[in-house]
Amino acid sequence: MNNTQDPAKIRNIAIIAHVDHGKTTLVDGLLKQSKTFRDNQAEMSQTLIMDSGDQERERGITITAKVTAVQHDEYRINIIDTPGHADFSGEVERTLNMADGCLLIVDAQEGPMPQTKFVLTKALANGLKPIVIINKIDKDGRRIAEVEDELADLFLELAVHEDQLHYPVYYAIGREGKAWAAVPADPTADANLDVIFDAIINQIPAPKVEQDKPFQMLVTALAWDSFKGKYAIGRITRGSIKPGEQVALCKADGSIIKAKVELVFMSHGVSRFEVPGGIAGDIVQLTGIAEARIGETIADAANPEALPVMEVEAPTLRIYLGPNTSPFKGQEGEFNTSRQIGDRLAKELETNVGLRVEDNGIGFTVAGRGELHLSVLIETMRREGYEFEVGRPQVVTHEEHGQIMEPIEELIIEVPAEHVGTVQMELGKRRATLKEQFASPKGVTKLVYELPTRALLGLRNILMTNTKGTLVMNSLMTGYQPLGAPLQQLRNGVLISFETGTTTAYSLQNAEARGTTFVGPAEKVYAGQIIGLNTRQEDMEINICKAKHLTNMRSSSSDGVVQLTPPVIFSLEECLDFIENDELLEVTPQNLRLRKRELDPNKRKRLGK
Repeated sequence: MNNTQDPAKIRNIAIIAHVDHGKTTLVDGLLKQSKTFRDNQAEMSQTLIMDSGDQERERGITITAKVTAVQHDEYRINIIDTPGHADFSGEVERTLNMADGCLLIVDAQEGPMPQTKFVLTKALANGLKPIVIINKIDKDGRRIAEVEDELADLFLELAVHEDQLHYPVYYAIGREGKAWAAVPADPTADANLDVIFDAIINQIPAPKVEQDKPFQMLVTALAWDSFKGKYAIGRITRGSIKPGEQVALCKADGSIIKAKVELVFMSHGVSRFEVPGGIAGDIVQLTGIAEARIGETIADAANPEALPVMEVEAPTLRIYLGPNTSPFKGQEGEFNTSRQIGDRLAKELETNVGLRVEDNGIGFTVAGRGELHLSVLIETMRREGYEFEVGRPQVVTHEEHGQIMEPIEELIIEVPAEHVGTVQMELGKRRATLKEQFASPKGVTKLVYELPTRALLGLRNILMTNTKGTLVMNSLMTGYQPLGAPLQQLRNGVLISFETGTTTAYSLQNAEARGTTFVGPAEKVYAGQIIGLNTRQEDMEINICKAKHLTNMRSSSSDGVVQLTPPVIFSLEECLDFIENDELLEVTPQNLRLRKRELDPNKRKRLGK
């Protein structure tokens, strides 16, 4: 692995795309074909190499931006793999400033989607040189010519200066590691990704750097391991750095802390290796600067000049997150006090730039970029052994000229024609405005709506059920509008456990006659826990711990085996969508329990809940 000392031999690129258009798979191909791994290394047979987190592999999405590097001939190519979900746009915003160009990957069937527009806007505003790759050209539903036209329109709308309208287009099957400069007559023919490597080297500019000026670097990511501690990751804007050099850390509040760089690392594939130093234009990882935070500047000790702080868009959703107050508190989690939860959230703030945390009495108000952003944090904490409760997601509003403003979203839905009526009815209830509607030749209708962010809560689960899972929906925040009238409660009332105890099959049979149950037999429940959904609008208390009274009479009908419908088990996102303002979700490493905020039925009645 050569550690080049010539900035002209460095290329920094970001890979941007809508979710599921094949970013991470293409990075796999670039890593494998650049001989980054030996032939017998495990990574050669692995997919989604860069998605290293458990949740990333399970959900099949990229959550955090990753930096890797490959060597192609004498060129060192630093690759930044960014997430495709709007919820993790903080990750996109903070990492694009490390790149000089971007690979925009678009699905040959779906074409540019809302997130494509979002990431491309950010990339072009940062002055990145784009290379377009139309991926998955072997799909039956490919529409290559139409997608090229849609891309031309998108660039025309978003380009900041004229040069950005001239972009090369390549065609690829990322899964097979093949790419071409023109649409191939036979996509099954042998090919590799060499045209992409050549495009990166010839089309993406080398970093513009000032070699001879004092050292300066913006911290855009942090990593940590138990061996070397904290790694501050960023691109060197000017000068150079070597292990043992004194530096100044320019903090966000304007203060300056003296520090010493212990070691300098660079990426290669999925690992990092130690180097004798880094030069301007290189993406490096520095150890020894324990106080570093994302968005702060590490500069020359004699010339501590700070770079402009990164602008990250404001959060749109907030939830209450506090210590568990249920009767089962402390039975299933390792960490359950307010202080332990506060320390964990403070640690999260170091790397999660789109998150905001405020003290809220005993608990905290956590604000993020969307439901997925918050649910990934909740799931991560849950897996680490934390036990806590969360409230219903609320929209973050702000005041402008004396008016309260709320975020609005553009929602794009693709659904088979037979389900269009269902979708329109549900969105009508949520006061969404239909902007456009058009049918594609494959019997799929595309609907574009504008609606408040709060109207999106719980929408995905309802539509997925009503369309039998055939719906594709994507949303993107587009701005703010004056706060509208409150939405009516769109959900029926709930069945609430009347007492604490263990559920019995006999009493669950009675509960099933009243609605849908969320618990099975022989489960521990407590008074005030939500155990099902009522068929009516009001809440109903029900005793599900009652055993059948035994008598010495025997009859063939009364002692039959109880046949129960399996309970409905919600995922974390479904639980967050389900709860109303007077309800909470108890989260422990073993269970998710829905409950009333006020467990005492008499107090609930007095509150009118």
